[in-house]
Amino acid sequence: MPHPPFALRWSGMTDKGRVRANNEDAFLALTFNAREVRYLGKVGEGTLHDADYVFAVSDGMGGAKSGEFASKIATEKITQLLPKSFKQSALGISSGFGDVLGELFTSIHGELLRLGRVYDECRDMGATLTLAWFTPEWMFFGHIGDSRLYYLPHYGPMKQITDDHTYVGHLRRTGQANERQARTHPGKNVLNKSLGSGHQFVDPHVGAVGFEPGDRFLICSDGIVDGLWDRALEEHTRTADAHSAALLLVKTAIEEGSRDNCTALLIEVCAIRD
Repeated sequence: MPHPPFALRWSGMTDKGRVRANNEDAFLALTFNAREVRYLGKVGEGTLHDADYVFAVSDGMGGAKSGEFASKIATEKITQLLPKSFKQSALGISSGFGDVLGELFTSIHGELLRLGRVYDECRDMGATLTLAWFTPEWMFFGHIGDSRLYYLPHYGPMKQITDDHTYVGHLRRTGQANERQARTHPGKNVLNKSLGSGHQFVDPHVGAVGFEPGDRFLICSDGIVDGLWDRALEEHTRTADAHSAALLLVKTAIEEGSRDNCTALLIEVCAIRD
């Protein structure tokens, strides 16, 4: 028997931080159904009864301001392409979500490569992208790069769902480096997968997670992780009010010494009250 529709509460925030001259991060929050696509505010709530929700963080890379441009292209492409899949999710057809997300990431990758060939100032620009797509039954995700998606079940410890596509991420996953060693490694920000950046192929990590009321999800750029240790990240994400959590995470990461742009999106699953 299908469960009643859930509601979502969210907050999003981005800041260039204290070190970088400009903000190459971008985040997106939108809702869509068969009739319309609507951008969402930094703070809000809504029901999954007749619409899907998408939240995403992208961190751009490149000279001059092409990093800013790259992350904006990534989020704009989501707005154009993902709503076409609403009929499929409304019918409960979940088997094709990987193809939908694969097409989306391939399209963004191709556009970044095209612009890099045409404009000198865009050469080798690239972006990370971490996306969470909420339907009534599942949260589908797509990811490439070193932005992160965390899952905080109502009961149980925080889990990092996505892998960091870096050599240091590999060291951490295989037990060859602990958190302190990974944070201080000189190559911690060197990506081996991203959108654009001259890479020939794109191979995003895609998957699905079920959810229940009380569960929380966090999408963040690497600037948040640069400022907050895992334990502090979990504590703030789990205990803060959903409508102020993103602001708290960004503010605290900067205060704790993050040297990068900082972006956070917190999404909480709620039961709909009668």
